[in-house]
Amino acid sequence: MRCFNFFVGICLLVIQHTYAQELSVRDEVVAVLHDQIMKDATWALQQKPVTVTAYTSSRSAGSIHDFYSEGDYWWPNPDDSTGPYIQRDGMTNPDNFVAHRKALIWFSKIIGALASAYLITHDDQYTQHAVSHVTAWFISPQTRMNPNLLYAQAISGRVTGRGIGIIDTIHLMEVAQGVLVFENSPSFSENVARQVKEWFADYLQWLTTHEYGITEMNAKNNHGTCWVMQVASFAKLTDNQSLLDFCRDRFKNVLLPNQMDEHGGFPLELQRTKPYGYSLFNLDAMVMICQILSSTENDLWNYTTPDGKSVKKGIEYLYPFIKDKSIWPLKPDVMYWDNWPVAQPFLVFGTAVFQRQEWLITWKKLDHQPDTEEVIRNLPIRNPLIWMD
Repeated sequence: MRCFNFFVGICLLVIQHTYAQELSVRDEVVAVLHDQIMKDATWALQQKPVTVTAYTSSRSAGSIHDFYSEGDYWWPNPDDSTGPYIQRDGMTNPDNFVAHRKALIWFSKIIGALASAYLITHDDQYTQHAVSHVTAWFISPQTRMNPNLLYAQAISGRVTGRGIGIIDTIHLMEVAQGVLVFENSPSFSENVARQVKEWFADYLQWLTTHEYGITEMNAKNNHGTCWVMQVASFAKLTDNQSLLDFCRDRFKNVLLPNQMDEHGGFPLELQRTKPYGYSLFNLDAMVMICQILSSTENDLWNYTTPDGKSVKKGIEYLYPFIKDKSIWPLKPDVMYWDNWPVAQPFLVFGTAVFQRQEWLITWKKLDHQPDTEEVIRNLPIRNPLIWMD
């Protein structure tokens, strides 16, 4: 019994120390981002809800309530202008329909800004405005989005939708996390919370049972990582313990062993035409899986595979190339090379766990307000404060 009490005491000390570390980093995050958060929240209070129903495309096979997007790297065939599109990997076609994705990102920015400001001020005006937006997106029959992605990442002349399009809803993660923040406010009613969670529960059902979702789950690169990251986020909101456990198991037994090499890099990302940007993106996603799913019983941060792979190794591998991009050993990305890195989430969350202050120092110096669409598309976590409470 004495040994057991000693073990419990040690565990409590470790938990308290980790909590104190995260509080310290949280304070630094607030100090760095405070003015920008309040500025963004003021902007967000002026924004009216705009959902997928505000934009339509004649090329969509769905209804006005269905999210629709077109594959980024697909272009008209110069040899057959009326034929199926052809792929140019890494080269974004600016003429493709992405209005719904932009609306989703806009929604995410608004909720992230309002939730961050609420954590700082506890002012219910931010909650009240957030309610109008989540009601429009998830509840109102006139404007709600259907809880599926049947028509995402379509390709003209080829398919009306693909499982690969599921990656577009990574921008719902900060919405889901924002709802968890707003639940502490008296202005966020139980009825609204229940209906929003029902929407996410329906979406989770689709994500985990439809062939598109299954295909995306089994993707061997960043798409498979982002499937786990999204499902973990939405399962946390809906308190779906079975899916949370499933995601933990998949991180430990599928993602880390199969995607990371012995050095901490991601070979499938490094083979792309934009290896630098995709490596950052995949590591951010893995770190967020750890942030969402780790607990005293399930410490993914410090989990190491039998052959030595871990999320810490991934951060240690990429960090030198963030601190000094000029030493990157591969060719520059074919597009957006000059736009990376920005204030990558893995730097700040990694610091909170591993106390590597140089990571946080670098994070402070990077761009916290990127305005390049491609960067924003691959940066779902732009409000770290809401993930630290």
